[in-house]
Amino acid sequence: QVEVVESGGGSVQAGGSLRLSCTASGDEYNRFCMAWFRQAPGKQREGVAAIADDGYLSYARSVKGRFNVSSDRDRNILYLHMNTLTPEDTAMYYCAAEPADCYSGSLQQREYNYWGQGTQVTVSS
Repeated sequence: QVEVVESGGGSVQAGGSLRLSCTASGDEYNRFCMAWFRQAPGKQREGVAAIADDGYLSYARSVKGRFNVSSDRDRNILYLHMNTLTPEDTAMYYCAAEPADCYSGSLQQREYNYWGQGTQVTVSS
């Protein structure tokens, strides 16, 4: 079965940076469409960033210009470079995957059937 695992979370001061990584595995054809989501306490889960097969990048408006999503397609690894972090970025960050081609990078939760356990990011003032 498909397994999705995130890593790289931690605590950082405002203005700092973190890099998250996610690996998806277990699909027969070993190709996934992947994206990052996050959920802060008391808030809805929201899409953060995604990358399409042609390299098109999708970002939430709140992180555009500060976060950078990239991937190693051959190894099914998705990265999220987070810069100029603020306390508003504090959340559990989830990686989502779907065994399909990515003609566009979707930030809709319904497009992904497999999810990691999450990695906590905490940004202090």
